[in-house]
Amino acid sequence: MTAIVVCGAAGRMGQLCVRLVAAEPGARLAAAVEAPGHPALGRDAGEVAGLPALGVPLTADFAPTAADVVLDFTAPAAALAHIAGAAAAGAAIVVGTTGFSAEERARAEGLARRTRAVIAPNMSVGVNVLDGLVAAATRALAGFDVEVVEIHHRQKRDAPSGTALKLAETAAAARGGTLAERARFGRDGEPGPRTDAEIGVLAVRGGDAVGDHTVLFLGPGERLELTHRAQSRECLARGALRAALWVATQPVGLYTMRDVLDLG
Repeated sequence: MTAIVVCGAAGRMGQLCVRLVAAEPGARLAAAVEAPGHPALGRDAGEVAGLPALGVPLTADFAPTAADVVLDFTAPAAALAHIAGAAAAGAAIVVGTTGFSAEERARAEGLARRTRAVIAPNMSVGVNVLDGLVAAATRALAGFDVEVVEIHHRQKRDAPSGTALKLAETAAAARGGTLAERARFGRDGEPGPRTDAEIGVLAVRGGDAVGDHTVLFLGPGERLELTHRAQSRECLARGALRAALWVATQPVGLYTMRDVLDLG
């Protein structure tokens, strides 16, 4: 059985991960970690997640072993510490945390390459299929303008979402450039006519939307819209668990969800 450590276990995604691990015949919950001072520390992770007691208390002590796979849905600073700790222990790690700065992301990827790791802003199967469709559509629709629009609940802290940035990066790469060269984050005032090179990324916040992502390809007389809508966070947690079970048997390296899903 794959021994899994859930970091952020009292959060919304963490609780989902605990429930899915508890229901997975090929996995067991080895530890449940939360931030120092969290009010749920000491409580049983199963009970916090709405299950019968699992005999695994929430702890602030992150101490993985080489046999563990860590599932991380926390915050950038905590995730960096967990990646470093997993690499030092020889544990595998799956990181679904978003909101990394460019510097934090580079550091996270550097640390992750020392062990078996999957880092992805969105672990749902559908979004990762969408990413491949975006690459193909961008190449096929030369001359079309590309815009990415995302909608999330009003409590989300980072904007644009990590998924929106990844989709925009994919489009930029398909056009032979980088997102840093092409990104236009929102528009205000008089930005002037849209350039051929730019890729717009727009964030909408409100209500309880789990996450909608639409990539628009706008050309003369027609447009194509590719949309993924997450109906619940469970699709993200299921993808994360799938990644954890997969990466446990892989050689050292940094992987993506496209590797996990064998999407090429």
